[in-house]
Amino acid sequence: MRFLINFFIISGVLLVFSSCSNKQYQTLFEQRTAISDTSSQKSAVTLDSYHIQPQDVLQIRNLQNMSYIVDQPSTTSGSSGGGSSQGQTYQVEEDGTVGLPVIGRVQVEGLTRSEAQKKVEGVYRDSVLKNPIIELKIVNLKVTLLGEVKAQGNIPLVKDKTTLVEVIGEAGGLTDKANETNIKIIRGDEKNPKVIIANLNDIKSINDPNNVLQNGDIIYISQNKRAVRNDNLQNFSTVISPVLILFNTALIIFSLVRK
Repeated sequence: MRFLINFFIISGVLLVFSSCSNKQYQTLFEQRTAISDTSSQKSAVTLDSYHIQPQDVLQIRNLQNMSYIVDQPSTTSGSSGGGSSQGQTYQVEEDGTVGLPVIGRVQVEGLTRSEAQKKVEGVYRDSVLKNPIIELKIVNLKVTLLGEVKAQGNIPLVKDKTTLVEVIGEAGGLTDKANETNIKIIRGDEKNPKVIIANLNDIKSINDPNNVLQNGDIIYISQNKRAVRNDNLQNFSTVISPVLILFNTALIIFSLVRK
């Protein structure tokens, strides 16, 4: 009898611990030893200082004359189509150039968005247009939003100095399970990942320059303590119920055998 009791108790405990350790994302973003905290940095590389690279996708339109760059389909190999009022998109080739209508290829690798915009505008002014006003955006830049938000996934960075609060708003806001005091922004490559901790309850943290997002940032919003506790209780209840049923069945069988 003692053997049966001990067996079912030990089995139940093992099942509970194994189920609680299976939380999605939980262990992935809590390995603090592999990530250094950069929340004390004075400045960050923001989107307006991002340098254009091969395979980037540029959206270009002439605000002064919509018949150029936007509406006329381009036969240039670097163009990926698009059009209408949003402008057409053009991919930067491996040699760092982008092919544009009429003027041909323009070297843009290594330039910031603002620098590339001025260069394209200058080339069109010198050879085609009288007073062009060129708008250029880098449309493939994005951040990844995970955890307790209403819409997880990739969020495009469509403007300079996009903030953490703006991206969370774009995703529909936080869920009622979110821990708004411990939001992680994971930045950098695999060899040198860094994490910034943001506390939305602290106005100073909200205005921290480090919370201006960069291309490739991963934002993780964990559960608050109440939500974690409720999930653990639910897991315990889910696991312990069949264990108790087995235990009661064993007791009945044991009683019948003794008779």
